[in-house]
Amino acid sequence: MTLTLPATDGAERAVAPDLRRRRTLGLVVVLATLVVAVGLSLALGSKPLSLGEVIGALTGAEDGSEASTIVIGQRIPRTVVALLVGAALAVAGALMQGLTRNPLADPGLLGVGAGSAFAMAVGFMLFPGLAMLGLVGFSFAGAIVTTVAVYLIGTAGRGGATPLTLTLAGVAIAAVLSGLTSIMRILSASTFSEMRVWDAGVIANRGWDVIGVVAPFIVAGLLLAAAAAHGLNAVALGDDLATALGSNQRRTRIEVVVGVTLLCGAATAAVGPIWFLGLMVPHVARWLTGPDQRWILAYSALIGPVILLLSDVIGRMVVRPDEISAGVVTALVGAPVLIAMVRRPRASAL
Repeated sequence: MTLTLPATDGAERAVAPDLRRRRTLGLVVVLATLVVAVGLSLALGSKPLSLGEVIGALTGAEDGSEASTIVIGQRIPRTVVALLVGAALAVAGALMQGLTRNPLADPGLLGVGAGSAFAMAVGFMLFPGLAMLGLVGFSFAGAIVTTVAVYLIGTAGRGGATPLTLTLAGVAIAAVLSGLTSIMRILSASTFSEMRVWDAGVIANRGWDVIGVVAPFIVAGLLLAAAAAHGLNAVALGDDLATALGSNQRRTRIEVVVGVTLLCGAATAAVGPIWFLGLMVPHVARWLTGPDQRWILAYSALIGPVILLLSDVIGRMVVRPDEISAGVVTALVGAPVLIAMVRRPRASAL
């Protein structure tokens, strides 16, 4: 027996070329905006630099100068971190929304963020002088252990792992770990102080050592996201129809869960929980591209870094020479955008 989908009507055929043009034009605009955001991230800060000074520092013409020290030693690593983390959290959010068919899903829905926070609190409490690299290891280990626990609990039932069982398991474990983390904050003043900074989503003072640890995991997570994109399109049709069309739902769920763990765990370990980015960006991408998960994931991987970079630049400029953390600015800037999209006649839905 062969199952065929209903034919597309003439109105939808007429819209398709417009949608393709919008996707292509939007991609050009997003890429151009990303280039501008990178340039602003390298040029602006507590000490603004001219375009010539930035180019001179990048080409080595001003080697040894103050501009070279600032650009090469501080702003390039900071920009790279924002690019990686922005892409990771945005794609992780798109994966979670696609898997659960829930427009309110964010990267922390599986409890990965709570696991990272709990492990970080343990690291702060037991090893107060632990270097950033060691804390990243603690955080990422917490994310992995939490995901394994969520998946084992989610598959314990008769029906196996489903978006609902995985979500419920993630929420339950996140609640327990969040409570334990709060207890450690209360018991240890140093842990409270360190976690307060980490919770704000700070990109500053993240060097190449942190990048070297998290970058391979983020790249692997992005590759898994690309592999899961086609399966997520089938998930949107519902489990029964997706299975009838030959989609391997179990493989798609595993790819998504592992991908989210790698992306969310690495990004959270590097800069802290900036969950709002993962909630907002997929909605923007879906509004620009339509429901195709392949385009949503691709756009999310580009829009996320743009928003995080611009938020970081704004945070550097508004209270110079001090800074506001990128995580705080992201929420302040992103909330009006999300509200505006909600007020549209057709808000993005799954």
